[in-house]
Amino acid sequence: MCGRARCTLRVDDIPRACHRSHGPVRTVNMDRFRPLFNASPGSNLPVVRREDGGDGDGVVVHCMKWGLIPSFTKKTEKPDHYKMFNARSESLCEKASFRRLIPKNRCLIAVEGFYEWKKDGSKKQPYYVHFNDGRPLLFAALYDSWENSEGEKLYTFTIITTSSSSALGWLHDRMPVILRDKGSTDSWLSGSSTSNFDSLLKPYEGPDLVWYPVTQAMGKVSFDGPECINEIQLKTEGNNSITKFFMSKGTKKEELNPKDTSFYDSSVKNDLPKSVKEEPEGKEKTEQPASTEKCENDSKCSVSTLSQEGVSKGQTKRDYEEFSADSKPVAYETSEISASPAKKKVNPKSSLDKQPTLFSYFGKS
Repeated sequence: MCGRARCTLRVDDIPRACHRSHGPVRTVNMDRFRPLFNASPGSNLPVVRREDGGDGDGVVVHCMKWGLIPSFTKKTEKPDHYKMFNARSESLCEKASFRRLIPKNRCLIAVEGFYEWKKDGSKKQPYYVHFNDGRPLLFAALYDSWENSEGEKLYTFTIITTSSSSALGWLHDRMPVILRDKGSTDSWLSGSSTSNFDSLLKPYEGPDLVWYPVTQAMGKVSFDGPECINEIQLKTEGNNSITKFFMSKGTKKEELNPKDTSFYDSSVKNDLPKSVKEEPEGKEKTEQPASTEKCENDSKCSVSTLSQEGVSKGQTKRDYEEFSADSKPVAYETSEISASPAKKKVNPKSSLDKQPTLFSYFGKS
């Protein structure tokens, strides 16, 4: 099977590639041809055929669509180029679509290489097959013409395939018929009978046919360009296995021993700032504003001074009471146990404990 090919040849190089550089050459519809790295059925490709009604060396380089549409197809039918883009050499004389084309509708297809897919389960890996010296491959083919309902004449072709060679059998069981030299191309174009079919339509066994893997993006017909023939490195089965990935991930998982505290970083405590380690608890500094020393005789300043002195005395008394309460032994009651956190008892405040306020100060005056 051959369903993708590379054809980036110049128009002038095509007759020479087909060993037809000495005779007259005519071109037809070659303005439709565009070089393609990923040609597929439906693409316009150059075809070398014999001149109509001529038995000489004259040939025509004719741009045709890949994918045969037989001439007896209904004019109203939509052409499907994927139905007959290949023709099996073993059944050429059996099918009417191909048998009637053998006498006068033989042609050659010149390409730099073709692509074939290797099946690996549900995956398919494409390979680019070509000659190691870069010369074009010449495929044996058949062409036909069909006229649609609008009177437009469409020329199409199909590539003949045969059983795969011993070297390519691992890749696919079919391959295109590759004509080896000028003698084989002359015999294919000028031959009118089927007597010499068996000698021409054979697998190519030459050692100069080589291959290498290319990107899987080749599966898209829209993908085209020099990237199509860039060789890639295939991943090994072990590296590409998602099962092995999860298995290796599980083996790397480490279990921590709850008794082992060696993984704790002891430097956390040692690296603490000295001010944090030695910070005293319960110390508070109360700073008096400097402005209070300069305004002792002023009535407003005296109010602020009295308030601050009262706050200072009240704070000192509360600190003393809390210290006394903490120093006393705690008496536990067996009859009643409280589930809530223990709270300190606070004695009712006397009149001496009241802090002076601005209202009390102005009330006295």
